[in-house]
Amino acid sequence: MASPARGTIFLEQALVLSQSAHEGAQFVLRLAAPKCAAHAEPGSFVHLTCDASIPMRRPLSIMRAHAREGWIELLYKVVGAGLRALAGCEKGDELSVLGPIGRPFVPHVERPRTLLLGGGVGIPPMVFLAERLRAPEGVADRASRWKPLVLMGSEVPFPFRSRPSKIILPGMPPGTLACMPLLEEWGVPSRLASCSDFPGCFAGFVTELADQWLASLGTAELAEVEIFACGPTAMLEASAALARRYQLPCQVSLEEFMACAVGGCAGCTVPVRTPEGPAMKRVCVDGPVFDAYSVF
Repeated sequence: MASPARGTIFLEQALVLSQSAHEGAQFVLRLAAPKCAAHAEPGSFVHLTCDASIPMRRPLSIMRAHAREGWIELLYKVVGAGLRALAGCEKGDELSVLGPIGRPFVPHVERPRTLLLGGGVGIPPMVFLAERLRAPEGVADRASRWKPLVLMGSEVPFPFRSRPSKIILPGMPPGTLACMPLLEEWGVPSRLASCSDFPGCFAGFVTELADQWLASLGTAELAEVEIFACGPTAMLEASAALARRYQLPCQVSLEEFMACAVGGCAGCTVPVRTPEGPAMKRVCVDGPVFDAYSVF
């Protein structure tokens, strides 16, 4: 049988439109990749060549995609020679991009209170999902069926200049006011968590902040919540435990080392529980998004 990914992944020579550096060796890269931009979904990623001298590609989550203008944005943190080389790219350079790859997040309309949890370099898919769920321009928030809340955690400075939120958010601990300005502009409430004592941030893990917010909800409100998470494995495991405690559906995006990223090498397999029993699934094309209960 033909692969379900056949005809949906594209190979493009992408032009670097911009690259901005942020504290903590973090970079935001914008690429002109019209085919990828037209088909990208929150949770999908690209496999790109970082430098001609480094043969192995690197998988990076898509943070934003603009189908009409034909660009995608990637947030990454420099770890290793490949991403160090990528950080040296400048406007006008070309990179080979394979994407979009993977199964995306799937929100359910019966659960409009979407709780988006992003940790470190797991932040990008949450920004992408929040953009898809935000109220359309010119439409008041109350008219939108979705009510996204984005909670982000990081132990290095966030890759944006945070500011106090003007969006009132019941259930937040006192003093937890720092937000991501871009989300604030979209009308999407967000709050930040860190154990690094950043101003306005919740002092603790992002899952602990989520726990406090969930504890403030009534039974009817909890029945409308669905959790989406991306970040380090320990954070995803904590997200699954949190969802289980409140009896909520939860989707997680896994991070794994991978060579081909299109399902051929099976180097990124993880054990997953299925209705037919335990199975090994490939994070690249069977994921990266999985039901949290099936992997944790």
